[in-house]
Amino acid sequence: MEIKALLIIAVNAIFIYNFVLSRFLGICPYIGVSKNIDSAIGMGFAVVFVMTLASMATWLIDFYLLRPTESNIFYILFNFKEPPDLMYLKTIAFILVIASLVQFVEMVIQKMSPGLYKSLGIYLPLITTNCAILGVTLINLDANYSFIASIVHGFTAGLGFTLALVLMAGIRENLDMAPVPKPLKGAPIAFIMASLMSIAFLGFSGLKIG
Repeated sequence: MEIKALLIIAVNAIFIYNFVLSRFLGICPYIGVSKNIDSAIGMGFAVVFVMTLASMATWLIDFYLLRPTESNIFYILFNFKEPPDLMYLKTIAFILVIASLVQFVEMVIQKMSPGLYKSLGIYLPLITTNCAILGVTLINLDANYSFIASIVHGFTAGLGFTLALVLMAGIRENLDMAPVPKPLKGAPIAFIMASLMSIAFLGFSGLKIG
């Protein structure tokens, strides 16, 4: 695939079709972990890692195990008359892959940075059911991306998620020192800021890339 096509995928994933601010996926950790920048960066790196490896692993699983093609491993090994169609197992197979990756990330963070692990709290294991992670794997297949394009899309979608998370964390840290009305403190003002950021990111839709 040409570098230009990969750049288009990257720009679309980070800015135009940002998973949080455009596709509205992954809102739970976006609001829950964006209270300070350190936690936001830690969660962002975890999501980038999981999205990238999940995109890689699920593409291989789809191509070599689930799709009814001559490359299907079951077709090659068991000499079926025709390749089996296992696409109905797509969702559960992808979730198992994502859950395994998240478990690995959780163990690494707990070992390497107990403080970050504690600050992320329940939102770290919740990456397993984060619709943004499953969403990027399904979008890769729906868009019929190649293996390399899927990896690029997964990685840059994670960067877009991290960008939105860090921007929100910076805003919320400043809001803590602002005279916000009591009824709006906490989650209410966070949702208002998220909506304003989403409107701001709509400006990128005018780029018309791809």
